Amino acid sequence: MFSPAQPIYPVAGIREIEHQLIPSAKPPLMERAGRAAAEDAVRLIMDRPGPILFACGPGNNGGDGFVMARQLHQAGREVIVAFADDPAALPSDAGKAHADFLHAGGTIASDLPSAPSQGWALVVDALFGIGLKRKIDGRFADWIATLNAQPAPRMALDVPSGLDADTGRPLGPCFRATHTTTFIALKPGLLTNDGPDYCGEISVQRLDIDCPACLVPMGHAITPALFETCLVPRPRNTHKGRHGDVGILGGDAGMAGAALLAGRAALWLGAGRVYVGLLDPKAPAVDHAYPELMLRNAPALPRQLTVLALGPGLGQRAEAQAELVSAIAGDHALVLDADALNLLAADPALHGAVAARRSPTVLTPHPAEAARLLGCSSPEVQGDRLSAALALASRFRACTVLKGCGSLIATPDGHWYINGTGHPGMASAGMGDVLTGLVASLLAQGWAAEPALIAAVHLHGAAADMLAREGVGPIGLTAGELIGAARRLFNGWLAQARHTP
Repeated sequence: MFSPAQPIYPVAGIREIEHQLIPSAKPPLMERAGRAAAEDAVRLIMDRPGPILFACGPGNNGGDGFVMARQLHQAGREVIVAFADDPAALPSDAGKAHADFLHAGGTIASDLPSAPSQGWALVVDALFGIGLKRKIDGRFADWIATLNAQPAPRMALDVPSGLDADTGRPLGPCFRATHTTTFIALKPGLLTNDGPDYCGEISVQRLDIDCPACLVPMGHAITPALFETCLVPRPRNTHKGRHGDVGILGGDAGMAGAALLAGRAALWLGAGRVYVGLLDPKAPAVDHAYPELMLRNAPALPRQLTVLALGPGLGQRAEAQAELVSAIAGDHALVLDADALNLLAADPALHGAVAARRSPTVLTPHPAEAARLLGCSSPEVQGDRLSAALALASRFRACTVLKGCGSLIATPDGHWYINGTGHPGMASAGMGDVLTGLVASLLAQGWAAEPALIAAVHLHGAAADMLAREGVGPIGLTAGELIGAARRLFNGWLAQARHTP
């Protein structure tokens, strides 16, 4: 059985949950958080001797640290707590946690001590939590630099201090954790942008609470459970006509490979027929590696298709623009990638036409393409990837994936998903073309746009992860190698879903 998809809440959602639960929570949420973090720490350093260093800040994140330190101290571990602020200025719950730690026999230093000769067993960042929206400077910036230099495991509470919990953007100096224990639910910034590089391994501690029914999450971390109902085995009595006709249109001069990669990916994921229309007048007439692909000059591509994917190697000549206009007017499902997105961005008159389409539309931009579509800069897109993905999905009434670390999928009705599969070796030519082919193939086989995009993005990264485990990459992995792995993994998912009670 596939593991369930975990909900993701932005900071505003977490604050609302806390607001509704804190007055009646017994024991208090801070006590639960510190205890849960202490349990994570015990599992993390069970075989590591030596003292544990805590850096506690002036707010409730520091309070979580005091509770955690008290729990470990009472369990017999040596703990050293650094806290440089006035205890009287702490919020009430954090102030109580501070007092309880001292009452239990703990001691507090006003500055970070030097590491012992054998090093720390663990360093814990309890400086600033999910509400931080400013750059850390002064003493705490120095503390973060010192903590990051420690060779011990480094654990962050809720979110690494200095990381924006909504966007995954470092606000300045940022704690670099090897492990993050986050409370109640996942936050977007842990999973996308720079978040994964600063969070390390993530543990979600729900603190034995159920999020209020009025706060149904709009975001989820992707697992196959989200599209399991689509993983239906084919009947024995079937034929290729039941599994859709895919058209791939692109491949201008010098870029035929992009269209061929997309076509091969669509073919190997199970589309019934795959046609590849190439704009290069000197393009090959047959793919000798995959002769099952039906190659055409672009004008000769069949127009009665289940889905058309436009963009891989398309270029930006007038012929490409004409193909885009024709594709938008068609009644087939449509996947727009690469130069199709750039051409769309350059022609605002087409924006409304895309939004008015009755058939499914899928957009697959990377940050620079997303910026052109939104009329802003790439840094602005990366500064708030979730907002950018949601804006694109709303503006074009299209299921949209904003590619990158923690690819974000957004739907026109405001749902969103973050993908956690994949690795840095995928930052290579042709990977986006393969993703386009995977999306097109699932659409052709009758999947709705939302699960098709979710599944294709997750499969794309999961196939790369599988190859890396088998010694193929991560560095040097090629897009072509990914196609066979995606087929193998997808069939594994089908078999697993088939046997789920």
